[in-house]
Amino acid sequence: MSPSLSLRLAAGLGALLLASPGQAQQRPARLGDHGNWIAATLQEGGQKVCYAFTRATKSEPNRSEVLLTVTHRPGQRDAVVLTSGITYANGAEVRLVIGGTELAFYTHGSRAAARDGAAAIRAMRNGREATARGPGPNGRGTATDVFSLSGFGAAYEAISKECPAQGGRR
Repeated sequence: MSPSLSLRLAAGLGALLLASPGQAQQRPARLGDHGNWIAATLQEGGQKVCYAFTRATKSEPNRSEVLLTVTHRPGQRDAVVLTSGITYANGAEVRLVIGGTELAFYTHGSRAAARDGAAAIRAMRNGREATARGPGPNGRGTATDVFSLSGFGAAYEAISKECPAQGGRR
């Protein structure tokens, strides 16, 4: 992924996931590239937020900017979110499969969030690839997105070091 594309993705992701209505948007600070993952930070409400993300290597139906993100905020760690580009119906569910582990995600708008972030992180650290399946556009068919987990462990360590757990060490 080119550096300029990576920075544009990070800026777009930061605006998408972190900006609140009426809040001035900040530019993300890149922590580094780790395989297929990018680690970055952003100020939100005067507090540092750290996140790592990757783009889907394959999406069916074809959609652009499908992202898998892990975020650490003060008081909230291991938020795992899929941004799909599809507006999900109320109550829709998405499944993320990593190796032999299947994880449930709940949906809101065009995002799906892991019901158990810690379990998702464990599976991601030990996996090579993640496959998300959920309802397709307009509730028709199935949308499938594949993500490489190459570099996830290093990206996760980078955001965990930059945004340690409260009471944790750097």
